[in-house]
Amino acid sequence: MRTSAWPRPRSPEAGVIVLAGTDVSNAGTAHGLSTHRELELLVRAGLTPTEALAAATSRPADQFGLDDRGRIAPGLRADLMLVRGDPTIDILATRDIVAVIRGGTRVDRQALAAEIASSQE
Repeated sequence: MRTSAWPRPRSPEAGVIVLAGTDVSNAGTAHGLSTHRELELLVRAGLTPTEALAAATSRPADQFGLDDRGRIAPGLRADLMLVRGDPTIDILATRDIVAVIRGGTRVDRQALAAEIASSQE
């Protein structure tokens, strides 16, 4: 499958701000999974894994004036995803999720999956 990105793979070096966004309301686009795929495509298009991660975290927070999130720092909102591996080296590591923390509280992923399944019945 051929994919396209922006005209210049190194557009960020030219001052272009790249933000990740999956348009999740489109058919065939799933929460979470589509974000992982988008990060992989950003890396394939020429961003480093670190730049791709920033496109999904700190850059959107900066662009939308959300000063309480987008980075890991004392006093900021604790929305985190722990993964096995180092996604700054291999972006595929974002798919190997160990834990999710939302608002400083660990998410019970099994309970969430059960809730989602029951809502779709």
